[in-house]
Amino acid sequence: MNNVLMAKSYIRQASERLRHAREALENSNYPYVVRQSQEAVELLLKAALRLIGVEPPKWHDVGPALKKEAERFPQWFRDEIPKLARISRKLRREREPSLYGDEESKVPPDELYSVEDAEEALNWATYVFEVASKLFKEFTGLSIE
Repeated sequence: MNNVLMAKSYIRQASERLRHAREALENSNYPYVVRQSQEAVELLLKAALRLIGVEPPKWHDVGPALKKEAERFPQWFRDEIPKLARISRKLRREREPSLYGDEESKVPPDELYSVEDAEEALNWATYVFEVASKLFKEFTGLSIE
C-alpha cells in the first residue's frame, strides 16, 4: 500500500472530522466536538508516521510512536513532537467519555463537556492539522486537496 496515498486519505478524513466538529460546536454539541477532534488528531499523526514509512500503531494515542521515530522527521517537526504527543495523550483520554459519558458515575457526555472543553479540543486538532499538512506538502510536494 502506498504510504503517500494513505497519508493523504488520513488527512482528508481528518479534515472532514474537523468540519463536523466545527458544526457541532455551532450546535453546542460539545462531546461530539471532543470526539471528532480526537479522531482527527489520531488520523493526522498516523498520516505523519506513514509519510516516514512507519506503520502506525493500532491504538489511539500515537504520541509514543512519534517520539520513538523522532529522528526520521525534519527538525522543525521534531520540535513539535512534545506538543503533538501531549495533545494526542490528552484527547485519547477523552475518547470514550466523549461518546459514552462517565458510566461509573452515570454522568452523560452532555454533562461532562463545556464550550471551553470543545474549543480547546478543536483548537488542538486544528493545530495538528496545520502541522501534518505542512509535513505532507514538504514530503510530497503535493497539496492535500
